[in-house]
Formats: sequence, C-alpha cells, structure tokens
Amino acid sequence: MSRIKELFAKKKNNVLNVYCTAGYPHLNDTLSIMKALQDNGVDLVELGMPYSDPLADGPVIQASGSKALENGMTIEVLFEQLKNFRKEINLPVILMGYMNPVLQYGFEKFCATAAELGIDGLILPDLPEFEFETEYGAIIKKHGLDFIFLVTPETSEERIKKLDALSSGFLYAVSSSATTGKDKDFTAVEKYLQRLQSMELENPVLVGFGIKDKATFGSACKFSNGAIIGTAFIKALENSDAGSLQTRVKTFVQTVL
Repeated sequence: MSRIKELFAKKKNNVLNVYCTAGYPHLNDTLSIMKALQDNGVDLVELGMPYSDPLADGPVIQASGSKALENGMTIEVLFEQLKNFRKEINLPVILMGYMNPVLQYGFEKFCATAAELGIDGLILPDLPEFEFETEYGAIIKKHGLDFIFLVTPETSEERIKKLDALSSGFLYAVSSSATTGKDKDFTAVEKYLQRLQSMELENPVLVGFGIKDKATFGSACKFSNGAIIGTAFIKALENSDAGSLQTRVKTFVQTVL
C-alpha cells in the first residue's frame, strides 16, 4: 500500500497537507522545513517545484517561486537535496509543479528518479486529461507514483467522476476557480464540498485554496477528508532565517490544528 493510501486508511478526517516551495526562503531550507512540518503534526507535504510561469499560483506563491529560482533551485538541485530524505521523513510527499520543466528534464527520467528517492505522488495542473490517458499516465503508473487531478466548483459532475477515476491517492478540490491565496466565502465552498461528498467518489478529497487558519481548516474538513494550506504557510516563512525557521513552522501549524 502506498504511503498516501496508508495515511487515508488510518486517518479519514482532518488530514492536513501543507505546501512549501522547494528552495524557499533559502536554497537549503527544504529538508528542515519538511522535517519541522512532520514534527509538528502535519500529515502530508506538497513540495512545490518553482517555475517561471506558474498559472495556478497566486502572487505569494509566485513570489516564493521566483525567490527559489533566484536561489538556484532546479529539479536537479531538488533531487540532489532529496537523496536521503527518507531517513528522516516518513510522511507522504508529493511534488507539485508544471509540465515544462519536467519535460525539459525528461518525463520518464523525472518519474523514475522521483520514485527512486521515495516521492509518493505528483500534481501537475497543466497536464491535460487526454495526454495523461494517452501518454503520461502509463509512465507515472509504471513508476508507482500516485497522480492527483484538480476539480473546481465549475467542473461538471461527469468530468469530476472521470478525473476521480484517473486520480489515485486523493482528489484535489479547488475551492474556487481563482488562483491560490484569495479569501473565500466558505458557505459557497461548503455547498460545493457537500455536492462532491454526495457523489461517493473513489478517492478521498482534500480541499485547497483559501485555507489559512483553524476556522477555515475546520470548515473545509466538515465535508471532506482534509485540507491543503499553501499561501498562508509561505507568508509565515517570509524573512525567516535558519534560526527562526523551526519556530515559525511550529507556530504556524499550531494556528491551524
């Protein structure tokens, strides 16, 4: 059983997935942030691979990506940093990024290396469903990686079911069609999540975009298996140095759980 499936088998609700940008705030902070998230009760880590044109990301995550690229973060550097991460990190880790840099690296080589290092799954928002079905899905599956599709309140029921069937690990329910980091009306979000819940999907559902504290985490978890926090966490890391990083992570997680 994969680490992601194992997690959801053990924990059905209030699963907390935290997104951090690899190489931010400093190039070599990635592992210590992941370790601090694990130590403070986070269930899953989504590691963002910075890219110069991140379509789904709001200004805060875009800025963290630009800073990480300035710091020298690349897929090669990230894979080097992750060489022995499984000695310390036991929770599931997902790589989130965009197709362009992955294709430049070589798609099969990327999946093979990620799997070899102990990565559990991928989120590539700009990988279309058709290309996934006809070309890339088989490669991802061959290397034993989970793949997570995104759905929005505007996604039709038929398409939600299709993307759920193609996904493994969990389904990423984007709380609205805006980019990350925008405040949300959680009454509307709850109706959308109730709709997803009534569809009896195959995968657990995690909600992302607009989750930032205990209240929004609680609302998101009411009708889903858990939530994903990105922008609020990146903001909490702004201007931190190596000495304050652990405290910042701990303090932030305490404001959510």
